[in-house]
Amino acid sequence: MPVVAQRAVRSALASGRSGRPFWMIFFAPVPLGILTEIDVYCGFSGNCAGWRAVICVWPNCGLWGYGGKGAEMSSDPAVAPGGSDAGEALPLAFDTSVAHQARMYDYLLGGKDNYAADRAAAEAGLKIFPDLRFTARSNRAFLGRAVRYLAGEAGMRQFLDIGTGIPTAGNTHEVAQDIAPAARVVYVDYDPVVLAHARALLNSHEAGATEYINADLRDTGTILAQAAEVLDFSQPVAVTLLSILHAIPDSDDPHAIVARVMDAVPSGSYLAISHAGVDLLDKATHDSFGGNDMRMQQQVTYRTGEQVARFFDGTDLVAPGLVRVEEWRPEPGTASGAARSFLYGAVGRKR
Repeated sequence: MPVVAQRAVRSALASGRSGRPFWMIFFAPVPLGILTEIDVYCGFSGNCAGWRAVICVWPNCGLWGYGGKGAEMSSDPAVAPGGSDAGEALPLAFDTSVAHQARMYDYLLGGKDNYAADRAAAEAGLKIFPDLRFTARSNRAFLGRAVRYLAGEAGMRQFLDIGTGIPTAGNTHEVAQDIAPAARVVYVDYDPVVLAHARALLNSHEAGATEYINADLRDTGTILAQAAEVLDFSQPVAVTLLSILHAIPDSDDPHAIVARVMDAVPSGSYLAISHAGVDLLDKATHDSFGGNDMRMQQQVTYRTGEQVARFFDGTDLVAPGLVRVEEWRPEPGTASGAARSFLYGAVGRKR
């Protein structure tokens, strides 16, 4: 981007901060530094009140950022998109009145990239299952331990992270490249909020590489074709599917989806999964969760341990096998006490 254009962006940002509404639309590639500067002023999360902007990075116009009162997230739970000044509000690229699993997860982890509907659904879930926040944090910790095992002891250098979620501390590439700087990581998600934060997932170590694919898990053809531009599928790949498969109903045959992905990688590849377990909840809690799920865009399909184990057909499970996520190779001194998650977790090596 020419220096004059950079100055124009900064001038527009300054104008926006003074309270004058404006739009920013880019029809050319925009350097990461400029996007970072924009983020400092407003954030794709919408943390800068009093102004509005739209950012479109051509040709990837799915990458949208919103600022101002019309897009505030956790800073003001009472204000719906558009605020009190509906005449000037910009339409959001997704429905914030319906909770989304990724944004609920972000809220439970203490993040700010969530809306009132996400927080309401998460709080309702906490009333049903007080260990819900513990479950979310245990799932995130499981990701870290699994990736450390894969990059370290298992020697993996390629990762396909499907169902990435909103970036936070300890993303897959950060954990993997801390052990193996040359690790290559491809992230996959379809939530617009995750997409808006994708640049945080692309900050790779110079010796490695990261990429982001905007796709639904069910679109395996697109995922595999685009991932092949970064990953070498003739060499082992670690596939991670954390807290995503229970968002796929039985009617979409999630076992077949996982099989197609694993068929594309060679022997010696790994599969890591976390999944809601119906037999890790008592019936009353499970039934109550079913009612709360009606608040969400995705309906959760809870599966038995046996059904979750079927995802690992064709692999050998790494010890300790299929267990609650907090019980999979826990760090010394991290006993969970009385808290228990309802997520199964396991890692398997393809034969």
